[in-house]
Amino acid sequence: MSNVEDHSSLHKLRKESEILSNANKILVANRGEIPIRIFRSAHELSMQTVAVYSHEDRLSMHRLKADEAYVIGHRGQFSPVQAYLAIDELIKIALEHDVSMIHPGYGFLSENSEFAQKVEESGMIWVGPPHNVIDAVGDKVSARNLANAANVPVVPGTPGPIEDIKEAEEFVEKYGYPVIIKAAYGGGGRGMRVVREGDDLQDAFQRCSSEAKTAFGNGTCFMERFLDKPKHIEVQLLADNYGNVIHLFERDCSVQRRHQKVVEIAPAKTLPSHVRDAILTDATLFH
Repeated sequence: MSNVEDHSSLHKLRKESEILSNANKILVANRGEIPIRIFRSAHELSMQTVAVYSHEDRLSMHRLKADEAYVIGHRGQFSPVQAYLAIDELIKIALEHDVSMIHPGYGFLSENSEFAQKVEESGMIWVGPPHNVIDAVGDKVSARNLANAANVPVVPGTPGPIEDIKEAEEFVEKYGYPVIIKAAYGGGGRGMRVVREGDDLQDAFQRCSSEAKTAFGNGTCFMERFLDKPKHIEVQLLADNYGNVIHLFERDCSVQRRHQKVVEIAPAKTLPSHVRDAILTDATLFH
């Protein structure tokens, strides 16, 4: 059998697959290793896969691993990062090519409720939490408010986004140094600046906001009191649309560089058993 016939037979098999009925074409709005892993799982489910890429990523491996691949915009329209933040362009590509569902991967638009809502409104399946859930916990300011409403202890922080340097100065006057300025819609250690006594607060605020705007498409920042060398314990959860929630146990992410974890230790070796049990129980009950 020729390669053309092999390729045709493969598409026919996927099209006729009953695993996901007609909802069997997935677009991954991300780049690099992330979509490659998702494509691998999708192919095991006989799904058709769609990659998107910026002009600068036209030779990237994730483009070659998908069944179909489409450039985001035209050359020079977006920067290499902004291309993957172009919500309307991504949805346009998906609709033009009969995509059934969109997976955001992580980073970029994965925590953007506007993107999730527009995908849902376009009639496609959003692979991730509903947009209203992302609204509640997808940005750090909303997550702080939700934690406060549930009486979860949090470090002192601004009640909302910082609009100007005066608000930042008022917070420092009340709580003192050190403080950390954070991108509200950020992650991965990007858009963060620790400010200690004697540092230039205004410069740190402007740099943080600028970096957040470039990396996440939103320069909104807020401020918290900074804790030196705390234990950073995370619990990863899996939940479905039917109210079922399970935990995947805890991990110690305290080894970090530039506020981004570089080593994850699972299970966390230094947690007493009663603390571990309490953290895991609280994580699955609070949803």
